[in-house]
Amino acid sequence: MKPALILPASPDERWTLAKQIGVTDAVVHTLEIGDGRRFWDYDSLLRMRNSFRNAGLEIAVIEGSVPITDTTRLGREGRDEEIEEFQQFLRDVGSLGVPVVCYDWMAGLRWARTSVDIRSRGDSLTTGYDHEQMQAGPADPIAPVSEETLWESLEYFLERVVPVAEEADVKLGLHPDDPPLPEVRGVGRIVRSVEAYDRVLELYPSEHNGITFCQGNFAAMGVDVPGAIRHFGDAINFVHFRDVEGTAEGFVETWHDDGPTDMLEAMRAYRDVGFEGPMRPDHVPTMATEENENPGYETLGRLFAVGYMTGLWESVGDD
Repeated sequence: MKPALILPASPDERWTLAKQIGVTDAVVHTLEIGDGRRFWDYDSLLRMRNSFRNAGLEIAVIEGSVPITDTTRLGREGRDEEIEEFQQFLRDVGSLGVPVVCYDWMAGLRWARTSVDIRSRGDSLTTGYDHEQMQAGPADPIAPVSEETLWESLEYFLERVVPVAEEADVKLGLHPDDPPLPEVRGVGRIVRSVEAYDRVLELYPSEHNGITFCQGNFAAMGVDVPGAIRHFGDAINFVHFRDVEGTAEGFVETWHDDGPTDMLEAMRAYRDVGFEGPMRPDHVPTMATEENENPGYETLGRLFAVGYMTGLWESVGDD
């Protein structure tokens, strides 16, 4: 396991904090840099890679709004051009030594929360989801979208991009739908169960067609998280370390050391399957002195979570 942190594309104190706690692997997420399109070309990627490297950091993952949109997810006119752009993106990041790209297949609303300031331990703030409240809102503008449409478009996508990922030696990590529900406001969701991931892996068998194992989403699915880790094994290319209390229809994000999942056993499972890839903390509580401008993605909780997951990893190494 390589502990990693989401870091902005340009140096700031978070780069320094990461190095001070021993983290040298960066995850570049478009949440931190606004419009992702401005860094998809080779020259922008090259400059960004070199900035990290000159500071003693390496880009382990690029995730977020990578070069696909609902045009591709919904199989609409223009997807071939968008897929060609994604193929070139893979060639570029591969040539620059970035080993993993994380993407998702959520159309429309994508990541959904109904609360972003739920009181948690010591009055820290966390996020939550209530499906009844969400469904009371208007239908998504792209609705209706069927599961069949999403499965067809995902297969079409994988058939065209996985061979390029293999050539570029870039591993793809498909993120679960968040929340992992059959539909949200009229838009279907398909990446929401162990069985769905089995189907994804069967669509194009390759070590480069893999999983972003987001623990909180698997917990919301109601599965045994350590068991799912062992089930997927070396198909796991990237890990989001987090936990939730509740079900997909209603849950609250928890502190990493205070949720229902046996995190120590999860770490044992990663060790047992030989996972050596990047793992980053995800959806952390907002702590005192922080403004909650980016709910789930403030800094102090991430520093705590890195220390916690590193300690767990060292602990299972002594078993």
